Amino acid sequence: MTKRRPQTQARLLDAALEAFAANGFGGTRIEDVCERAGYTRGAFYSNFSTKEELFFALFDRHAARVLERFEKQAAALGDSRVTVEAIAAALAEFDDDERTWYLVTTEFTLSAIRDPAAARRLAEHDARLRAEAVRLLGERLEHAGLRPRPGIDLESLVRMLIAIREGALAQSYVEPEALPPGTLERRFLPALLGAVTQAG
Repeated sequence: MTKRRPQTQARLLDAALEAFAANGFGGTRIEDVCERAGYTRGAFYSNFSTKEELFFALFDRHAARVLERFEKQAAALGDSRVTVEAIAAALAEFDDDERTWYLVTTEFTLSAIRDPAAARRLAEHDARLRAEAVRLLGERLEHAGLRPRPGIDLESLVRMLIAIREGALAQSYVEPEALPPGTLERRFLPALLGAVTQAG
């Protein structure tokens, strides 16, 4: 059973992602997840205590994948001097799974805003992901020979970049043909990064 546990958790997570995307976090029951995964409620509760815990496991899995993608992009840029355009291009890349995750996390965020305890937990997970994003952005700016201008801290800049990505994605998913994902980021992020950084 111990050897099968990771496989069971992975199937439950995959089923939850599908169910949350199709029916919403609030509209999905634990039974729905179990049915999609082909497991009993007992199997669910031997791995997760609540539906919320299941969401945060999904959050951490997605965060790990995003960071892995950014790490690969950074490695592809190499140690040579990079540009704000190259950094912006990396931030404007999205994989095919991003829409599904956007549906899931946006709805959960709305429910967390109404629930202070859930909001605190979400903020903790966001903070861990953001800390890694701050590290990666700082490294890329350093390779570009740049640093934030006085009064601009990297964490606040990362928060703004996340806000831009999420807001731009919302528009892209409503009008995918007129505004494919990444369009606004590629157009405006170089100017933004150039405005808030300086040589150094």
